[in-house]
Amino acid sequence: MRTVTKKEVAKRVAKMLGQKIYITEEFVNAVFTALREILSEADPEIRIEIRDFGVFEVKQTKPKPKARNPRTGEIIYVPARRKTHFKPGKLLKDILKQPIETDEKPQD
Repeated sequence: MRTVTKKEVAKRVAKMLGQKIYITEEFVNAVFTALREILSEADPEIRIEIRDFGVFEVKQTKPKPKARNPRTGEIIYVPARRKTHFKPGKLLKDILKQPIETDEKPQD
């Protein structure tokens, strides 16, 4: 699996806009910082919708009064917490639904 870093995102944005990477790095950092702040301020739930890309949500989980520690078998209480969720938008979903082209032929 290939990992893409924030720096690579900034390089691609710089290429798309015809700008220097150090300029676009500031914008990319600012966007991710703003998204992180908005998601962390969620009380208890929030939704960030980016058209043609997707939706970031913070959802509240339910408390689990009878969870079990698999290592010890001890019954423990797990309090309610917040979790993040991403749902791709229609445009991204359609792109990801396209079949993967491979050089291999199907086996008979």
